[in-house]
Amino acid sequence: MHSLTNRRILLGVTGGIAAYKAAELIRRLKDQHADVRVVMTKAAQEFITPLTLQALSGNPVHHSLLDTEAEAAMGHIELAKWADLILIAPASADFIARCHSGMADDLLTTLCLASVAPIALAPAMNQAMWGDAKTQNNMQALEKSGMFVFGPGSGSQACGDIGLGRMLEATDIAARCAQLFHSEKLSGKHIVITAGPTREALDPVRYISNHSSGKMGFALASAAIDAGARVTLIAGPVNLVTPERVTRIDIISALDMHAASLKACEDADIFIASAAVADYRAADIAEQKIKKSGDEIQLTLVKNPDIVASIAALKNKPFCVGFAAETQNLEEYAKGKLQRKNLDMIIANDVANTAIGFNSDNNAVTVFTSQSQKEFPQCSKQLLAQQLLSHIHQAL
Repeated sequence: MHSLTNRRILLGVTGGIAAYKAAELIRRLKDQHADVRVVMTKAAQEFITPLTLQALSGNPVHHSLLDTEAEAAMGHIELAKWADLILIAPASADFIARCHSGMADDLLTTLCLASVAPIALAPAMNQAMWGDAKTQNNMQALEKSGMFVFGPGSGSQACGDIGLGRMLEATDIAARCAQLFHSEKLSGKHIVITAGPTREALDPVRYISNHSSGKMGFALASAAIDAGARVTLIAGPVNLVTPERVTRIDIISALDMHAASLKACEDADIFIASAAVADYRAADIAEQKIKKSGDEIQLTLVKNPDIVASIAALKNKPFCVGFAAETQNLEEYAKGKLQRKNLDMIIANDVANTAIGFNSDNNAVTVFTSQSQKEFPQCSKQLLAQQLLSHIHQAL
């Protein structure tokens, strides 16, 4: 389980020999699928280079409060808003003292004041400095203000002393960061979701499609992120904003979506096929625009691959959830698809009802498994998405 999946951790590195441990800490945080950005003090850069931490985090390293290019867009405020957690590791005695006094004389102390995210300190210093009454008073005041303290540990130190003051190991700090967040229902799961319509070209200007807006699929993607999952959203042509922290793959045709789904599901735990995929495509796509000629035109259509059935037929298939958008015989058709396509669950809705059909902001569904049936009354698609993911979690 990757309990830091989707979590944004701002790692502050201060001056001290333990700064070298920041490199390993970044690796351990990313092992848990956290997104890590680094802020270094001037003193920290004397112990380890920003380039090293940039390479490991995959993000630019920030170190200057007066970076005019960044500050043109209020960069320090954006960083403060970005973080789910500010982790200072190592936290030197000097930084702890300045943080306690409320100073904002560099980027890192400014971020601590400007952010509403929780702040955790991993102290690292000489055992005598740690034991000094002024340091202890500062630490007690910071803990009382709501900051979390990880360590320090005890042992031999770079100066030759033995005692409290060692920064905890990276694996321990990463585990403690994870404990600060509530365990989410789908933490660490990779969920692949299809959404929206597909378009099947007839010629360079015309296509076959449907009225799907993609709203249900996008709501499911957003709810899955909130539940701690890693989300890949395979979207047909829709005018919707990608939910934060979702990996989006845009496609046009059913063949495109089929290929993207097979690729994304190589390591998926759950596959939710909410897209309204065209059942048929043109046997031959005209190279030039089809000209008007007579009162009738004949088109030859061939069947598209059944995407959810293809995923359900994989040797190492994920938990497969299909959708049945019907205008009649809802239960009969949904149960038939559930069995015929070897699905674990199917979500059925009546698209003939204009209050909950295509393009609506609301929906009402009935969920079927081989052993159960549950109705979800009409509500917003956002709320319904949360309820559906809870139901899927219970069925895993």
